[in-house]
Amino acid sequence: MAITLTHAMVLAAGKGTRMRHISETTPKPLIKVGGEALLSRVLDHVEAAGISTAVVNVHYLADQIEEHLAARTRGPDVIISDESEMLLETGGGVLSALEALGDTPFAVINSDALWIDAGASVLSQMATAFDRDKMDVLLALVPREDALGFDGAGDFFMSDDGALTWRGDAEVAPWVFSGIQILSPTNFDGEELGCWSLKRVYDHAASQGRLYGIPLDGHWMHVGTPEGLTAAEERVADLQGTK
Repeated sequence: MAITLTHAMVLAAGKGTRMRHISETTPKPLIKVGGEALLSRVLDHVEAAGISTAVVNVHYLADQIEEHLAARTRGPDVIISDESEMLLETGGGVLSALEALGDTPFAVINSDALWIDAGASVLSQMATAFDRDKMDVLLALVPREDALGFDGAGDFFMSDDGALTWRGDAEVAPWVFSGIQILSPTNFDGEELGCWSLKRVYDHAASQGRLYGIPLDGHWMHVGTPEGLTAAEERVADLQGTK
């Protein structure tokens, strides 16, 4: 039932336009919270889960991200997936890097996914929960009322066994996608390289009853805007006792 995660992909190619002036000169993955870049925090989680290889895609201000990664002296081996010619979106970005991610289920993490584990590594808990017999996608989810910096209507309903359905026409849904997931490589069978979203993968998995979720065991913060960044700084300071 459980899997061993050996590979992860960190999505770091986006432009971060909602961060306004902050991202004009600094790529969003390198924005610091609590003195540490968002990308470094994600790679620390990857390392803590025992994952040996991380693929990082780059596009906007790619040189800065590559220099940052080259200076990192610990953690997983890093492979750069270069999207400088064309930004491929989340789905196309993963498909482009698929060869480097191997032929077993792998993690995909947004570079701005900011969380602090409450206990055991969230990624390790997800690897334990991933059941290849019934899942193609496993998403880490946050209760909407606990999603700091998130002001949307929520993404999913989750059944007792973890199966997910989209909010659809409902006014609100109780669960928010955290930007942390495990995907089977078979999700990309027959897909063509190009610019497309992972939502296509989720929709197909949902139609087959193979889209599942797990509550994120930790403290999650949405760093989507300068206001969200300020709120995250305050929360991290509180949690780390540095305020």
